[in-house]
Amino acid sequence: MDPKWLEWAKRLQATAQNGLQYAQSPFDRERFQLVQSIAAEILTSHTTLEPVRVHEIMDSETGYATPKVDVRGVVFKDHELLMVREKFDGRWTVPGGWADVSETPSQAVVREIREEAGFETRVTKVLAVYDRSRQGHVPPYPFHVYKLFFQCELLGGKATTSIETEEVRFFAENEIPSDLSIPRVNATQIARFFEHLRHPDWPTEFD
Repeated sequence: MDPKWLEWAKRLQATAQNGLQYAQSPFDRERFQLVQSIAAEILTSHTTLEPVRVHEIMDSETGYATPKVDVRGVVFKDHELLMVREKFDGRWTVPGGWADVSETPSQAVVREIREEAGFETRVTKVLAVYDRSRQGHVPPYPFHVYKLFFQCELLGGKATTSIETEEVRFFAENEIPSDLSIPRVNATQIARFFEHLRHPDWPTEFD
């Protein structure tokens, strides 16, 4: 679970964002801008982010506030899991990223796998729909995020790095790297995905 300070900051930010979207009166807009500033102060007082950066992040979000969607592809070959090493932090994860507007969830994850790892795939099952805040991902993120994990069948292609990844490999269950990119995936989730591989009749997990 998120710490209370982060939960408060995210709720204040969402309230401010929604208010700025619909407020008609300049006085109301001023009040919601103040609420947003309070949320920014909470974040800067508990993180190493610079105040300017926090305000940039919050100002970039417009419209009605809803959870962001992170899609991740779980691809097995001969009981080995496809993973990529991120350039951003030098750590390992299953391929994925933010879903784009105009894409279906399955299109988004197939694109992410192609872009980050070089493989063509087809979605076969939704393994899990997780609330990021409840899954032990660190560091905390200033917006609410849903993480969608899809099991995908390997169709073709070859291991190819990208502007975001520096290595692409398949790992057996007992070889999963310890240096995982925890903002993206964690060891508990990976263990569950191998269990789903062994138990294909298991239902989708959520929350």
